[in-house]
Amino acid sequence: MFDGMDLSKLNLNEMMNQVQELAEKAKEENSSKMFTAKAGGGMVEISINGNSEVVDLKIDDSLMDDKDSLQILLISCMNDVLKQSDENKKMMAMNMMGGMGSFGQKS
Repeated sequence: MFDGMDLSKLNLNEMMNQVQELAEKAKEENSSKMFTAKAGGGMVEISINGNSEVVDLKIDDSLMDDKDSLQILLISCMNDVLKQSDENKKMMAMNMMGGMGSFGQKS
């Protein structure tokens, strides 16, 4: 697992600082990404940013008198948009981990 790595040259403080910087950069990038899901043929629409913060919610007026349908559509819509955001986070984490392959490599 550690073939080709010189662990004596591994600087954990430097590595942790780099990981922290990458995480902050990812968080900033995510705040500008938008994910949107619709349910009920567009009767409910939710938009979140890449940090899973809700930034917009649209509900068709016809649903205001039908609490049960509104709840079902909101749950469906929220689950869909959160899946999109989670997939994005997984992809970013994989990219981050790929970039960490150079830690401790022999020159």
